[in-house]
Amino acid sequence: MRTTPEASRGAAEGAGEQWLTPKDICTQLQIPEQTFYQWRVKHIGPRAYRIGRHLRISPSDFNAWLSSRLEA
Repeated sequence: MRTTPEASRGAAEGAGEQWLTPKDICTQLQIPEQTFYQWRVKHIGPRAYRIGRHLRISPSDFNAWLSSRLEA
């Protein structure tokens, strides 16, 4: 499997961070886990990495996604 330079850079930037789980995201946002997985199906949730069979989200990706949802 080949990775793009962008994907490699994103993973490298997240290497020093504490990765978040979907449950962590849902706890912070006070939403059901089902909502997170619905967002994934619709491609509107935060970018997540599959590590084996687990999903992990970098805090910087989560914060960037959250900032993009800010209403004026």
